[in-house]
Amino acid sequence: MYLGIDLGTSGVKAMLIDAGQKVIGSASGKEVETSRPHPGWSEQDPADWIRATEEAIAALRAGHPAEFSAVRGIGLSGHMHGATLLDADDKVLRPCIMWNDTRSHREAAALDADPRFRKVTGNIVFPGFTAPKLAWVKGNESDTFARVRRVLLPKDYLRVWLAGEHLSDMSDSAGTAWLDTGARKWSADLLAATGLEERQMPGLVEGTEPAGILRPELAAKWGLGEGVVIAGGAGDNAASACGMGTVREGTAFVSLGTSGVLFAANASYLPNPQSAVHAFCHALPDTWHQMGVILSATDALNWHSRVTGTSAADLTMELGDTLKAPSSVTFLPYLSGERTPHNDAAIRGAFLGLGHESGRAVLTQAVLEGVSFAIRDSLEALKSAGTSLSRVTAIGGGSRSRYWLKSIATALNLPVDLPADGDFGAAFGAARLGLIAATGANPTAVLTAPATAATIEPEPALAAAYEDAYQRYRRLYPAIRAAA
Repeated sequence: MYLGIDLGTSGVKAMLIDAGQKVIGSASGKEVETSRPHPGWSEQDPADWIRATEEAIAALRAGHPAEFSAVRGIGLSGHMHGATLLDADDKVLRPCIMWNDTRSHREAAALDADPRFRKVTGNIVFPGFTAPKLAWVKGNESDTFARVRRVLLPKDYLRVWLAGEHLSDMSDSAGTAWLDTGARKWSADLLAATGLEERQMPGLVEGTEPAGILRPELAAKWGLGEGVVIAGGAGDNAASACGMGTVREGTAFVSLGTSGVLFAANASYLPNPQSAVHAFCHALPDTWHQMGVILSATDALNWHSRVTGTSAADLTMELGDTLKAPSSVTFLPYLSGERTPHNDAAIRGAFLGLGHESGRAVLTQAVLEGVSFAIRDSLEALKSAGTSLSRVTAIGGGSRSRYWLKSIATALNLPVDLPADGDFGAAFGAARLGLIAATGANPTAVLTAPATAATIEPEPALAAAYEDAYQRYRRLYPAIRAAA
């Protein structure tokens, strides 16, 4: 048996699979609380991650005691970019500054203005990345900064607890703004630019490689044998890609979660930072990926749900199943700024083209179209970075809406595949990495794609109308940016 542990923003999910990759069961711990002591701040206590992991493990053991006792490998996945700061005794110095924390926007701009960062990392230095967070700590909490002996990403703090090792994988580390992404190693120059040294960083391994052995006291507590291998693991999106089998050149998925992601696997390193596309290492050796990210996908629909007092499911049901031509109303989903392609933390969303006839259903349609067009922006950015896609697979909560999938297929002019029933997310991908690390299996033989249950084709009769609406959408960002 093999265990995947996914440290999500709101909680921890543990999943158990067997040697044939059949899901035996999964369980979650209680929600992890996020603290927001000031506008733009987002912090978590790493002790809560351990508590939630222990709860998830306890629930999984209770439901599947015999199977759990056969665990031989563990894979880790987690939310990226978080700054977890430890002292010389591995004690946490302050709450983890999370991926969606924007306090370091000035520091990010200053680092991004140094041409070395984009050249070495292949990415814009976003406020959510780890390096500007440390620059902020240095400037605002100098006593804490002076005591930092180790900077870890969230899932790798779990590794310290599990195995006592200070290690990270390439995919997660690529989101720090300190990694030489093409060479897959830390950059001493970029670390020095934030007052740090390589000895303060974790050692680097590939996500498929062994990266620690479960501590004997935890193995005994959980009823496991000796020598349980812990894999390098992956950042959450790369782990989801491992779960989906999105590891070969040209394969891609679109994730409709709180945020939206268009993820494409690459056989070579293809940076294009000016397009605000993320170019990161994948969890497999000699593999990279590109990722367009929009900050509000289902979050935009949930906002509309709160405002109208109607559930998201009822709102989308009101539209029916037949895709409609876009109306005169356009929605810009920049409720908390935007990454790809604008890299604009200050911009905010808007409805435009409203009339007396613009009822709730018209606004719902505009919200779904706005997210579809934002994903189209990411597709265009990937094209400019040298990636060509012939189809995508849809995952995430928003993929339950067939209307939304038809809108995305038509906006992208690409078929959208729906996987067969099953959970192919980050916890499953992490469990797969645990299997590979523990057994030495060929990664490409393990990381296969699920069967396709259905394919949503673009609506050719609406192609021209959607293209016109997308071009209108594109013209509106500079207009509202100028007015801001």
